[in-house]
Amino acid sequence: MAEGVKPRVKAPGSAEAGEVVTIKTLISHKMESGQRRDSDGDLIPRSIINRFTCDFNGTNVLDVEMHGAISTNPYFEFDVKIPESGDLQFTWYDDDGSVYEDVKSVKV
Repeated sequence: MAEGVKPRVKAPGSAEAGEVVTIKTLISHKMESGQRRDSDGDLIPRSIINRFTCDFNGTNVLDVEMHGAISTNPYFEFDVKIPESGDLQFTWYDDDGSVYEDVKSVKV
């Protein structure tokens, strides 16, 4: 697991049935491209968040594939329609096999 990786999510705790809410996510991650070298001249291994998903009550609402040109600390802002009370599940997938998760509950 990459050191210092921390996901953050801002989502409302409540909404009206059918309301569209804005979700903001940021994950602290260095996003090494595999092209930089360390102080000894050795290549730093590639390590990026290569996929981000958001599900609401088990139904996928966002699925993003990322590649080497993505910036450090990827930030996403998107809207989700909340039909009922439930959980928003956020998942980030790292090249090294690590998976980072966060869950936010929304009450209607």
